[in-house]
Amino acid sequence: MIMTAAQAVITVAIVVAGTIFTRFISYLAFPEGKQIPSFILYLGKVLGPAVFGLLVVYCFRNTDFLTSFADGGAHGLPELAGLLMTSVIFCRTRSMMLAMAAGTAIYMFLVQGVF
Repeated sequence: MIMTAAQAVITVAIVVAGTIFTRFISYLAFPEGKQIPSFILYLGKVLGPAVFGLLVVYCFRNTDFLTSFADGGAHGLPELAGLLMTSVIFCRTRSMMLAMAAGTAIYMFLVQGVF
């Protein structure tokens, strides 16, 4: 389905408004000079590792460790290599973004080029 010009303009305007709203809502909710609630500080500390754990579970959810190589299975080797790479990079650099990028790169290389 192709959008008309008016539909495209409306779609872009809604996306822009949503982006602006999500960027500035934190300044309205937590103005400068006002102490940030302890619950929000707690969420800032635990949500990063929680999302990281969720990504690990999501990565392994459909992995079949019991397939044979003759049947085209990889026994989860690309997933395990990506997890290992992610863990090593994160432990060395403490950069979650760099670790996720490196783990994803090795996983994609193995899935697309090796297995």
